Amino acid sequence: MIAEFLLPDLGEGLPEAEIVQWHVAEGDEVALNQTIAEVETAKAIVEIPSPHEGTVQALHAAAGDVVAVGAPLVSFAVGVDAATPAESTSDTPLPDAAERGAADELRTAVPAEEACAMPNLVGYGASPSSSTRPQRRARRGATVTLDPDTAVREAAPHDVLRTGPIDLPLERPRSTPPVRKLAKDLGVDLTLVAAARPGETVTRAHVEEYAARAPQNVSASTVPPAPARAPQHAPSSTVPPAETPSARVTRTPIRGVRKHTAAAMVQSAFTAPHATTFLTLDVTATTELLASLTGDRALDGHRIGVLAIVAKAVCLALGRTPALNARWDEAAGEIVEHHYVTLGIAVATERGLVVPVIPDADTLPLVEIADAIAELAATARAGRTAPAAMTGGTFSITNVGVFGVDAGTPILNPGEAGILAVGAVRRTPWEYQGEIALRDVLTLSLSFDHRLVDGAEAARFLTDVAGVLREPGRAMLLR
Repeated sequence: MIAEFLLPDLGEGLPEAEIVQWHVAEGDEVALNQTIAEVETAKAIVEIPSPHEGTVQALHAAAGDVVAVGAPLVSFAVGVDAATPAESTSDTPLPDAAERGAADELRTAVPAEEACAMPNLVGYGASPSSSTRPQRRARRGATVTLDPDTAVREAAPHDVLRTGPIDLPLERPRSTPPVRKLAKDLGVDLTLVAAARPGETVTRAHVEEYAARAPQNVSASTVPPAPARAPQHAPSSTVPPAETPSARVTRTPIRGVRKHTAAAMVQSAFTAPHATTFLTLDVTATTELLASLTGDRALDGHRIGVLAIVAKAVCLALGRTPALNARWDEAAGEIVEHHYVTLGIAVATERGLVVPVIPDADTLPLVEIADAIAELAATARAGRTAPAAMTGGTFSITNVGVFGVDAGTPILNPGEAGILAVGAVRRTPWEYQGEIALRDVLTLSLSFDHRLVDGAEAARFLTDVAGVLREPGRAMLLR
């Protein structure tokens, strides 16, 4: 029988995910919990395990498609069908097992009470109560006969367009919003593309292939008119060739990490009243301490840097300024003060900025904080950070110094009262013991929610962090 797997909620109520790549194809035999696909959510790339042991009957999306949570992802032939995937459960053989229309007919023939129960996959919540797929309701009305433009048909290869009139239903071709946007930009009529591929969902590859093979099928509205030919007696001039809009601009769909980050930053910027305060200080004692630890054999395999020292100093300072380790609960009309520190560390990746967290960072010694920062940064850059590992932060740090930046005004993560930007360490002339000397100097930038934190509290917090960086031995005095 046919079991349909719906895209599960991958964490934190994310509404959709993009198919990065499939690890299986139609007709493949799969084992329970075998990785079948990689999908990209607004927070991370996640591997999807197979909920069944059987044969892949149909893939309902292509790589690059965006699938809504709860929408069909893949259909499996399990039980008897898995042993004989080529046979139909009825006396009449299926026209084509690869066509989704045939798969839909086979699924509707299986009674609901006989459908396979969805195994509960670790990390994906409880089993769904129903595996039935919502049927697409066709629009009522007769079909319309369309004769493709003669010039397009003559210019295109025979395998692109059918010759003669094409019967097209009034139902809109099946495709995703990004694919429809691409077709609009390229001037491609999705109805013609769908007509050449009956029963299939139109993908980005279909549109690009159609546009490449039938270049004349570009609507006049998307191509600037060619410049008029100059008169013979007029002076000759160089006229740039007509260009399509795609040759002058690049359009990238807003999705994944960029979409999530944009929404979070807009929410934060227009919800919490931001204020930022700065402090420039001499951190020569910290850099000398780090230099002295470089050759320590007891620290082999551990890499302690300035960011780790700052993270430890932040944890100590938050214990003395609890207002910066709190959140504003608008719905409850309460200020929620945390008695623990879940420290977010901003990491720049190819997919955008992500902020994985270190749970209970205030309980960790310096070496373990340094190891945790290195591990979460490597995992984030590989795109393997789990969604749960980027939630629940109570305070964040962003290291803008790695880009050679001295200071900035970072935007708060929603639900947090503060974020600290760490600038670049620079060798700078500085007053030291009554004289001018070259010292290691950096700037700290603290943005805070002014509903929760007053300027005096922000200043005390920065002073406590700076005290540890000026004299690392002061950490022994803080608790």
